[in-house]
Amino acid sequence: MAIVVNKPLPEFEANATNDVKVSNNSHLGQFLILYFYPKDNTPGCTTEAMQFRDKYKDLEKAGAQVFGVSRDNMKSHDDFKAKLELPFELIADTEEKMCHMFGVVKNKIMYGKKVKGIERSTFLVGPDGVLRQEWRGLKVPGHVDEVLKAVKDLKKAA
Repeated sequence: MAIVVNKPLPEFEANATNDVKVSNNSHLGQFLILYFYPKDNTPGCTTEAMQFRDKYKDLEKAGAQVFGVSRDNMKSHDDFKAKLELPFELIADTEEKMCHMFGVVKNKIMYGKKVKGIERSTFLVGPDGVLRQEWRGLKVPGHVDEVLKAVKDLKKAA
């Protein structure tokens, strides 16, 4: 089931750090930011997580909940979260169910070899469970500010 902007998210359920369950209905009434990243403890992913961390209070004030999603396991996520003091939870999508649903699994070339990787992407879901905006194949610098602006703009328009 593919996701489409301006359509409700398909049904899903996932486990996040701190025994938090996330589903298509778990955060109705608030904005839901799902950001997909390739791997815990890599330079770009660390920078991105720190930028979401540093803007977290602003995002929360705007009515948004943030979840990072990668294929790493819960132990890796717990360590990454503790090391960076992340105030939000991380979803362990070890079976790539969410990654495939959101269409972020891509073939990449790494060190001359074809590998299946995760395309850095962010999805903004409205309080009504409808996907409002997506950023795919994004660059980290300035991205979190764009997401915060989109949340504020959507909130104003509501």
